[in-house]
Amino acid sequence: MALVINDRVKETSTTQGTGDITLAGAVTGFISFNSGIGTSNTTYYAIFEQGTNNFEVGLGTLSGSTTLQRGTVLSNSAGNTSKINFNSGGTSTLNVFCTMPAEKSVYLDASGTPVGAASTGFALAMAVAL
Repeated sequence: MALVINDRVKETSTTQGTGDITLAGAVTGFISFNSGIGTSNTTYYAIFEQGTNNFEVGLGTLSGSTTLQRGTVLSNSAGNTSKINFNSGGTSTLNVFCTMPAEKSVYLDASGTPVGAASTGFALAMAVAL
């Protein structure tokens, strides 16, 4: 099991509740989680419930070709780290996609200095490596 991040991975779902997400296939112009992430691999995901303000960003595992197991929630629309109860009021469509969470990213500013939530450890590791 590896951490895999890939571009243009997006599917829909009508899963309800706080459990695993059953993926319904790639959105036109995108690839499926199975193609882009691969079974048994973990990835950072985002779920957005259409027609609402509900969202969740986390680390999940693709179990089988169409099941995303929601693991660690990093952020959500409720302002905490709990799993969102999606579709609690009906049968909304969920957009489920691969993402790179801001709190897990490190990038260089215009002067080349590492910034971002994890930049302290990154800068230290780079200094040791050099």
